[in-house]
Amino acid sequence: MPTVRTPRERWVEEGLLALAAGGPDAVRVEPLARSLGVTKGGFYWHFDDRRALMEEILDAWERTAVDVVIEQIDSAGGDGRAKLRQLFEIATAGREVLDVDLAVRDWARRDKRVARRLRRADDRRIEYMRVLFREFCPDEEAEVRAFLAFSLWIGNHFIAAGHGERSRADVLAASLAHLQA
Repeated sequence: MPTVRTPRERWVEEGLLALAAGGPDAVRVEPLARSLGVTKGGFYWHFDDRRALMEEILDAWERTAVDVVIEQIDSAGGDGRAKLRQLFEIATAGREVLDVDLAVRDWARRDKRVARRLRRADDRRIEYMRVLFREFCPDEEAEVRAFLAFSLWIGNHFIAAGHGERSRADVLAASLAHLQA
């Protein structure tokens, strides 16, 4: 009977879930193996060590959070405003990418290598938004709008304030609509 190995991608996916749930310290070989229902020996079939897994986790995060999002928006077509609406919908739709993103941000505070990766991802995100905003406003204004939009997405998750009769989702939607006006 042939040996069935847990695919490398499953280790990375499980590592992303662990990172989102508990930060980089939660990404450990034995707990990942238990979550996958395999022995830790299978890990070493795919990775030299934990550091190699952590690099692949960062690669997967960057691909998912930046490349895939941009490809998805660009393939849908439309003008800058339409693409920004879709970007904002994606950014506010689910917690999966955001939870990993917040974990990477926290990790970057303690690891310069991760901080460089985060900066690269954020630079690419902001640049993409600048390009979209430039389709309907001047460069200086595009810079400000891109920065505010990105700040809303990240900062929104650190603000505990209420909004009276309005929901957070309503306030975010109005804020983002204002940025697109």
